[in-house]
Amino acid sequence: MRSKTWFKWSNHIITAILFIMLITVAGIVTVTKITGGEPELFGYQLKTVLSGSMEPGIQTGSIIAIKMVEDGSNFQDKDIITFMEEDNKLVTHRITEVTETKNAVVYRTKGDNNNAVDTSPVLAENVVGIYHGFTIPYLGYFIDFAQSPNGSILLLILPGVLLLVYSGFSIWRALAQLEDTKKSDNAEVKQQ
Repeated sequence: MRSKTWFKWSNHIITAILFIMLITVAGIVTVTKITGGEPELFGYQLKTVLSGSMEPGIQTGSIIAIKMVEDGSNFQDKDIITFMEEDNKLVTHRITEVTETKNAVVYRTKGDNNNAVDTSPVLAENVVGIYHGFTIPYLGYFIDFAQSPNGSILLLILPGVLLLVYSGFSIWRALAQLEDTKKSDNAEVKQQ
């Protein structure tokens, strides 16, 4: 009787995990496709870290959450900002110096893992967001894979296939238990 209870609970748990995995992956893939690869959560935009310039605090392949800003001119020394470089590449580095002129605010930035400050200063109008410390290591690799054409198809299909296979196993197991019950009932009838 104890093994039946254990099997019942494990069946429910595994089914719930597979179903949650299916819904989560479908949600991630859908959000990344709708937003053009820029998923957003609670007002924070999620970005994948592609280099090790901010290690060890922010590791390569991590996901970071940045708060998008309209006005990039009111940051201070030591703030970590995400800005657009000339080649339309996003970079997240720490501010080392703030210079204010009558026309603009300019930041000098440096990656925590770099030996020298960045060669090009950052204009306040190129700042797109600020990093407040939320990071999930290695999830960026998964998000990049999910955004690829093959990855999004695989990640939508795989949890569904696993759920179907597990459902088939559960049905097979239930039929086997019914068969065992039927055999034991027949054996009791013959003994009487």
